[in-house]
Amino acid sequence: MDQALDTFPRRLARHAAERPNHPATREKYLGIWQTWTWSEVAAEVRALACGLASIGFSRGDHLAIVGDNRPRLYWSMLAAQCVGGVPVPMYQDAPANEFIYVLKDAGVRYAIVEDQEQLDKHLEARAEVPALAHLVYDDPRGLRNYTGAGFEGVMSYDALIAAGRDYDKAHPGFFDGEVAKGRDSDVSIMLYTSGTTGKPKGVRQSHRAFITAAEGGIAFDRLGPDDSVLSYLPMAWVGDHLFSFAQWLAAGFTINCPESADTVRIDLREIGPTYYFAPPAIFENLRTQVMIRMEDAGALKRAIFHWAIGVAKRCGVAILDGKPVGFADRLAYAVGNVLVYGPLRNVLGMSRIRVAYTAGDAIGPDLFRYYRSIGINMKQLYGSTETCAYCCLQPDDAVRLDTVGIAAPNVEVKIAPDGEVLVRGPMLLAEYYNRPDATAESIDADGYFRTGDAGLFDPDGHLRIIDRAKDVGKLANGAMFAPNYIENKLKFSPHVKEAVAFGNGRGMVCAFVNIDIGSVGNWAERRGLPYSGYTDLAGKPEVIELVRQVVEEVNAEIAAEPALAASQIHRFLVLHKELDPDDDELTRTRKVRRGFIAEKYAVLVDALYGGRKVQHIETQVKFEDGRTGKVAADLRIEDAKVFAPGAARKAA
Repeated sequence: MDQALDTFPRRLARHAAERPNHPATREKYLGIWQTWTWSEVAAEVRALACGLASIGFSRGDHLAIVGDNRPRLYWSMLAAQCVGGVPVPMYQDAPANEFIYVLKDAGVRYAIVEDQEQLDKHLEARAEVPALAHLVYDDPRGLRNYTGAGFEGVMSYDALIAAGRDYDKAHPGFFDGEVAKGRDSDVSIMLYTSGTTGKPKGVRQSHRAFITAAEGGIAFDRLGPDDSVLSYLPMAWVGDHLFSFAQWLAAGFTINCPESADTVRIDLREIGPTYYFAPPAIFENLRTQVMIRMEDAGALKRAIFHWAIGVAKRCGVAILDGKPVGFADRLAYAVGNVLVYGPLRNVLGMSRIRVAYTAGDAIGPDLFRYYRSIGINMKQLYGSTETCAYCCLQPDDAVRLDTVGIAAPNVEVKIAPDGEVLVRGPMLLAEYYNRPDATAESIDADGYFRTGDAGLFDPDGHLRIIDRAKDVGKLANGAMFAPNYIENKLKFSPHVKEAVAFGNGRGMVCAFVNIDIGSVGNWAERRGLPYSGYTDLAGKPEVIELVRQVVEEVNAEIAAEPALAASQIHRFLVLHKELDPDDDELTRTRKVRRGFIAEKYAVLVDALYGGRKVQHIETQVKFEDGRTGKVAADLRIEDAKVFAPGAARKAA
């Protein structure tokens, strides 16, 4: 790697020198898009880095960064790197107690936060993290009186920038000297794992690791400076750091920050990005909203829509992949493109997209096929925090619905004798922070990282992920039990938001189901079925019957898989509340904490396996304002039809 480009600060300097007037960052503020060029970003980062130095931040220090996707927060990451520090982004929706763990673990003394909400959480954390001496806020609204006793070390972003400019004038060689000291092996970021099974671990990644991952993806998908990305996913998530930071600085394209989480869909349409990333849940939500709108449309519009979608299902994917398609189908698809697919892509904000990636969870084949069939080049990628979200990619001419693609450039992938996926390459973590034991356990003697996923290769070398290796167990009869596989099958339905499957060591599989209140609510309204909220809707006999249909369709699909046919769901219940990260039932990346849920709802698990028909439950919940309350309900427990192995497709 060219030494002039081997760290992110040096990448920024190169863009500012070669393309000073090219838009680097945009943000929508009060309904108007603001733009900063590469030269302006470089000047801001320089002042910010010097500002950090003026308050004592130095090489090796950790800088906590918390907030929605904001240009100044991305620039703060660069500023920390410029002086040899390590940014530590945290999830903005986490409560103060979760901040405390990360702040303590990382030994954070400095933080840059977005607004009053995030500042208040850090001030609250100070009682247990006294080392947290310097707090910088971006948005000053509501903070006029945050001065004096109790607010020591609190300052505005603008004040830090002003101090930085003064520091730069007083120390003219400081900034350039610090950037020159940087090495590609230096730690560039510390991202915390989701903590599905225990306390999160700080994953330390080098400049070299993320630049390798970024350049590999850029070359693979032919990205360049004219591409545009909407940056809206949590900054603490490895996927956002790859797409909105590492690839941004490697390719030099433009990142666009939405005005708020509530305006993402509108901003997406205004921006019309060429490159897009979203987890399956967002793609599912977008499709569900489209289907809801079409159900409310006139008869003629509905007829045209369903005709066009039928044509797309028949030949859309083949046309996108450049495969032979008959003249009649091509003509019908062209008409559908004018009447439906083109306007639909425009409504979704995807009319200019060349590549749309999804990852983080399994995506249903029907949902995957739906987007590809209407002309959106959706692909899956596979990776983790420890691999810079970079292990496998899908080539344009070989996208498959049930795999995550082939090994990415510079990455080696193999399957261990026990079925675990192992990966090796320059994108691997440097270490887990202060956890040499965990670092040693995660990498074998040959340098392969143990992903913890169970998988297999198809005959063409495409990787298929089955489940988390630690979660794959056996039923009492010895048959394989893969809970995540079953849960994802259920979540492929637009009516199911979350699911938790049980069965390891037991005689049958049972499941909890969370309905999607948007999809099921619309379904209920169209049928004149009144409801007062989630708990009321989830308990309706009609809704339980709807979920039964979903469960039995999944059973039919599972029965067709010889190795998994015994894992059909025998009994299920619809939970009385939505699983929530604030109640510790999901991680911040919305991964199910299966063990915690099994313990918390042990009375429901016992009822499923004890043959009960009804079970009363009271559950404590946390509200956004910090208050707690209880949700109580009598849950119906239902039996589901199971199918004979191999005969399920026909039976279904």
